[in-house]
Amino acid sequence: MQKILVVQPLHPKALAMLEARSDIEFEVVTDFAEENLLQRVADADGITVRDAKLSEAVLAAAPKLRVVSRHGVGFDNIPVNYCSSRGIPVTVVGPVNAISVAEHTIFLMLAAARVGVHLDQSVRDGRFSERSNSLSLELSGKTILLIGYGRIGREVAKRARAFNMEVAVYDPYLNATEEGVTRFASLEEALPTADVVSLHVPLTPETRNILGAEELALLPLNAIVVNASRGGLIDETALAEAVARGAIHGAGLDTFDQEPLPVTSPLVGQNRIVLSPHSAALTEGSLIAMGMKTVENVLGGLDGRLDAQFVVNAAAIEGK
Repeated sequence: MQKILVVQPLHPKALAMLEARSDIEFEVVTDFAEENLLQRVADADGITVRDAKLSEAVLAAAPKLRVVSRHGVGFDNIPVNYCSSRGIPVTVVGPVNAISVAEHTIFLMLAAARVGVHLDQSVRDGRFSERSNSLSLELSGKTILLIGYGRIGREVAKRARAFNMEVAVYDPYLNATEEGVTRFASLEEALPTADVVSLHVPLTPETRNILGAEELALLPLNAIVVNASRGGLIDETALAEAVARGAIHGAGLDTFDQEPLPVTSPLVGQNRIVLSPHSAALTEGSLIAMGMKTVENVLGGLDGRLDAQFVVNAAAIEGK
């Protein structure tokens, strides 16, 4: 009998896949404090995890561990280098949530452009006359700069074109783009051309604070910043200050350096910044698909049939 530790619940349809396996037992853990995980991980052959942090200490306490399956596409909550040193593959769900995140990105962009938070509050406060103030921006003819042009970035590009937007890309790991996409070799060259900047990269030492005060200062007046990717990519204090002084039009953020976002964050006081609670990928359909792919990956790791395209540390499976 093999055991899978399910850190944070998965969709019932995903758990049903585990229940259907007579050779698998699993435990769903809702308390993911390190102390609790240390008590439950010793006999785990596989682990699934959503956004909870898995420390090296927890994984070191799991001598039988053969695979870690992430319910999502980011993996900064997992010590990947440590897993690689033990030959433990770390998997992600791939493109199953790409459309959900792309649609949410467009929602944030539109809400920021049309000052949705401000106008909504104006109606609720009885200030209907706010309709006469010219606060909103049109997106037609504007340029959206996609920092990162993977699966989600490409889905965002499709939808941006429907708004008659020009698409530009900065991605140093990109080999080629399709016709109609302007590619920039440097961020410094790209930012002054961007009416909207949308982030679609993982959080790494290279990308942390990729939009800091200096980068934000390169944006044109009335630019919009959108992040439905990972927290830590933007200097949040610098962004709030830029919006407050009117250096940029606004922003739409789904992920944050600290989650949950503290109510004392300078972002909270700016009604030209649209906020959502790291929920871009969490539609019903996406949750089902992500959960099932998470289970498929963990079972694949245990059964010796893991699909390499979902493994983020390829070195862990080389020669297997």
